[in-house]
Amino acid sequence: MTFPDHFSAASESYAKFRPRYPDALFDFLAREAPARDAAWDAGTGNGQAAVGLARWFEHVTGTDASAAQIERALPHPRVSYRVSPAEASGLQAASVDLVAVAQAVHWFDRERFWAEARRVMRPRGTIAIWTYLLFEITPEIDDIVRRFYSGIVGPYWPPERRLTEQRYQTIEFPFLEFDAPDFMIEQTMTLDDVAGYIRTWSTTRAFMEHKHRDPVDDLVKELTRAWLVPQQERRARWPVAMRVGRTS
Repeated sequence: MTFPDHFSAASESYAKFRPRYPDALFDFLAREAPARDAAWDAGTGNGQAAVGLARWFEHVTGTDASAAQIERALPHPRVSYRVSPAEASGLQAASVDLVAVAQAVHWFDRERFWAEARRVMRPRGTIAIWTYLLFEITPEIDDIVRRFYSGIVGPYWPPERRLTEQRYQTIEFPFLEFDAPDFMIEQTMTLDDVAGYIRTWSTTRAFMEHKHRDPVDDLVKELTRAWLVPQQERRARWPVAMRVGRTS
């Protein structure tokens, strides 16, 4: 089965620079699940959501269609990883209490994935999908990053990106939905961290492939003037948009 592989080539950088989800997010999912025996993290990437879930669930299965991502996934004694697409997990029927999808459902064949999620979920099982929006640091830095995001590399975003910008609100979600709290990712970053993170964007790599140059080099020059001291750590914040529901 083919899949839109935007991240295998950057799996090492993805694992190093992508932001980490807050503990409160996993606490919420654990409270809402009917039990804490088993969870499935679909599209696990580097496994950060799987490891977060493992604080609460006895066993977590993380799946990803990218072998390169799975090879670099974070190890944890209660997490097992496998290379498989989200639409055909290989999990047993009625075997998990929670299905989680972090920053990935926009890449899936969603009609097939919803069917697979229903197949593997136990009665009253919980499913949660979430994405995070563009990060914010200071107004001056944010303006520079937004111009880069929309202008310089904007034409190279895959069309699925629009779904994240719309906070997943335009995605069909065929479950009994209920409200999720507002979560925020917060962590400190140096200018080098910001550059490394932006280089993991699918649009940045697409720009490089078409233009044969790294657009982040010019961005860093512009950001340096706003950052003042490149080695200084600044607090970055990513708003999280989540949808959560049950099977019945």
